[in-house]
Amino acid sequence: MHKPEVIVITGPTASGKTALALKTAHNIQKKSGRTVEIISADSRQVYKHISITTAQPTHEELSLFKHHFVNTLELDEDFNAGEFGSGARVLISKLFDEGKIPLVVGGSGLYVNSLVYGFFEIGSDDKYLEEKFKEKRNEIYKIKDEQGFEYLLDELKKHDPDTFNKMREIKERRVIRALEVFYVTGIPISVHQSHKIEINFEPDMYCLQMERAQLYDNINKRTDIMISRGMIEEIELLKNKGYHYKTYNSLNTVGAREIFDYLDGIITKERMTELIKQNTRRFAKRQLTWFRRDENIKWIDKDSIM
Repeated sequence: MHKPEVIVITGPTASGKTALALKTAHNIQKKSGRTVEIISADSRQVYKHISITTAQPTHEELSLFKHHFVNTLELDEDFNAGEFGSGARVLISKLFDEGKIPLVVGGSGLYVNSLVYGFFEIGSDDKYLEEKFKEKRNEIYKIKDEQGFEYLLDELKKHDPDTFNKMREIKERRVIRALEVFYVTGIPISVHQSHKIEINFEPDMYCLQMERAQLYDNINKRTDIMISRGMIEEIELLKNKGYHYKTYNSLNTVGAREIFDYLDGIITKERMTELIKQNTRRFAKRQLTWFRRDENIKWIDKDSIM
């Protein structure tokens, strides 16, 4: 059975994904006469109250086309790549059934992979993914110390019964590994290993590219603009309400972390600005490394018109 095609636009932060997605949506809608709706594959833009910090599309941009997975969740709600992938696939089917055209845009590699492939190469040497696993592993060990190993077993039974039932011998490291994979990706390790997730569309994937110097210049300038538009005040309001990146994973992101440290008196405003730019550049580099591993991605110039 022929599967419908879905355009996926990805790329590093500050590369111009939103502008290209809007231009592409306009061109598709004009040529086809069908309504286009945009699906955001961004792990932080899905949250409310941090629209400036996460560089969400403006109100004007959001009004041009219906957007999904943008400014949707509260900061205390958990959301992961697996949930995004399954939810977005259901949405894509619904949009096609309604005669509409979905367009995916976003720079979160885990989210894009979850959507278009349904799994991750768990055994790969990808440093970004392994960093995520390590962070979650440390959290799980803390949970074990606080609530006991039996709690972890109950979690594994609940989230990945197949893996639990196949264990001939209960080993702590295997239990923790299975949980860290599920918590990071939202998909049980047993499903990753079987690759049983069915993808209901054919992805047509594009990644924006530009000279590294230009990308870094974009990042530096955008940081200054975001600060001038109220990024510090946005985070300060949350801090005054009791939120902090150390207790809410939704806020554990570049920009928010540095501002919280500034508001806590740990660093100066000048150092905060410098670190946001520096850490955003490093994040962009990791994104590019991730996308270069995918042979299905077509690399396009930032000024391309699709």
